[in-house]
Amino acid sequence: MNNRNKKRLLIFVLIPLIAIIPLFTDDFLLKIVAILVLVIYVGFIIFLRDSVKGDPPTTQPDEKIDITRNPAENYSSYSEDEGFTIISGSKQVEVLTADHLKNSTSLKNKNIFKPADLKQVYEKIATEDMPSGISQDEQFEFVLEKILTVVKEAFLAHSAVFFWYNKKKERLTLEKFISSSGDIKKQKFELEDDILSKIVQKEEPELLTDIMPNAEADVIRYYNTPQGIKSFAGVPLFYERTLAGVLALDSKVVDAFGIESVYSLGRIVRVISIIISLFDEKFNESQTEQRLDSLLSILSNDKKFSSQNELFSTLEIAVKNLIYWDAFTFVYYEPVEAKFKTSKIINKTSLKYVGENLEIEIQGTLAGKAISSGMPVKIDDTSVQKYYRFSSSEDVRFDGSFLALPLIYDDQNFGVLCFESLKKNIYTNSDIKFMKSTVKFFSFILYTFSTQNVLRNLISVDVETQMLNYKTFMERTAIDLLKSAEFKAPGAVALIKIDDFIEQESLFEGDPFPKVLEAISKMIIEETGNMNIIGRIDDRVFGVFFFNTNSKDVFLWAEKLRIKVARKPITVVTKQTTFTISIGIASTAGKTDVEEVLKNADLALSKAVEKGGNSVKSL
Repeated sequence: MNNRNKKRLLIFVLIPLIAIIPLFTDDFLLKIVAILVLVIYVGFIIFLRDSVKGDPPTTQPDEKIDITRNPAENYSSYSEDEGFTIISGSKQVEVLTADHLKNSTSLKNKNIFKPADLKQVYEKIATEDMPSGISQDEQFEFVLEKILTVVKEAFLAHSAVFFWYNKKKERLTLEKFISSSGDIKKQKFELEDDILSKIVQKEEPELLTDIMPNAEADVIRYYNTPQGIKSFAGVPLFYERTLAGVLALDSKVVDAFGIESVYSLGRIVRVISIIISLFDEKFNESQTEQRLDSLLSILSNDKKFSSQNELFSTLEIAVKNLIYWDAFTFVYYEPVEAKFKTSKIINKTSLKYVGENLEIEIQGTLAGKAISSGMPVKIDDTSVQKYYRFSSSEDVRFDGSFLALPLIYDDQNFGVLCFESLKKNIYTNSDIKFMKSTVKFFSFILYTFSTQNVLRNLISVDVETQMLNYKTFMERTAIDLLKSAEFKAPGAVALIKIDDFIEQESLFEGDPFPKVLEAISKMIIEETGNMNIIGRIDDRVFGVFFFNTNSKDVFLWAEKLRIKVARKPITVVTKQTTFTISIGIASTAGKTDVEEVLKNADLALSKAVEKGGNSVKSL
């Protein structure tokens, strides 16, 4: 028996000895003392046993472990001749169940900090709308800004910068950047020997892990002042197998980027190149549709180009989507004055530009060069030297691109379309090729308009109503006024206006005015004698001069005509409806000025219209 077991036997023998003391004594105090000693003794035994069981086993300093034995034997606490008993306070097996995992996960989620506005902030970021009313380039900039923001945060970079590369001019242009610094140069960079230039020249990625402070300004040129940049990673962007841009990252931490960063950036620039192709495809499709709509609007059935204002407004609508511009000028040849003048100016900017009715100087101006040569004139950068667009006295504060397209048909020059943009190098050869084909339509329209004006001046009859046109009516009425004054004969002038009506296509299935005009003009002619002069004064207004007829008789005639028009239904497509007229009458007694007489009749007509229409007023 070893010493340890002997000690245990001695300890347990003392317990029954102390327990029998109260049995052999009658002293009450002695019994109490014996019981207390027994309780304390048993308590110490239990306490010491639990302490020994709870403490981890330790190796005494003088104990040595035999490394030649089995590892399990080195840590055995008993000898072969000893038995052992596993003492456990619980009979349950210690194992993690699904309930434990569920409770643990739930508890873990509860402990994570969750901001109260997490959902609102996330939805604001994830559903941010693209700004409305922006161009294709601005839409791409919006998308690129979001990509650069993600790249900068993902790589913990100081700046994420994207450059376009112009192969023709061999320079880089900063397009967009996201940076912790506001000291980035917003300019174009010529190719030199810096790190960006090496990426372009070699067309391969570049990686720097420890940039010396004295070399930073030479290596990285897109900062105004040194930033303490230590690491740099840049990759080329290819579009249609051609180098189109560079994506660059930098950091103030040494060795911030590695080869894996270059590969990740390669995937990112591939995404950007795909986005560029999608934008390009979308832009080409939308631009084609817009151009087609613009051309079709010119050929619309309701476009008659009966006046210069209608011609200019149609031209303004048509050119809005044909090509990009910030300022548009329509130079028109005035046949009466035999001069080219600026007839229509549209300036989208707040910069100073030329005004309308400015005479074009043929010599020394860009518009004059297009007129004299009959060829388009394109200037990619108007800031290179002093250019005069239209006149040497002009005060234009535009710097950008300029394009002038002459309007030539049948070897006649009818004007010039001039476009100007604040962006340089914006007009491409494909734009010029398209516009040269398009201006043929405008040239033909101007040719037709000019021819019609010449014919109108030669003929005296309105084509639509077969009445005298305004010019002839005024001339014939002036002659008859002189006759009336000489023979002291009475006379009167009646102005007849078709009252306003709803001209909605949904109601009439088309423009009803031509049918209404035809029907009412026929009724006026039927009710007018051969001795009277009938003319069309305006689109809706007709004039009738009554020779040797007093105002009262003319008033009765007007009432008869008004009632006839109001009672007779007019067929427009598949519907029948009635229309009304208003009439103003002025006496010509003692009058020889046709303008004065017409003014009086117009005053009477205004009173009839103010009354609500379908009435006759005499002045």
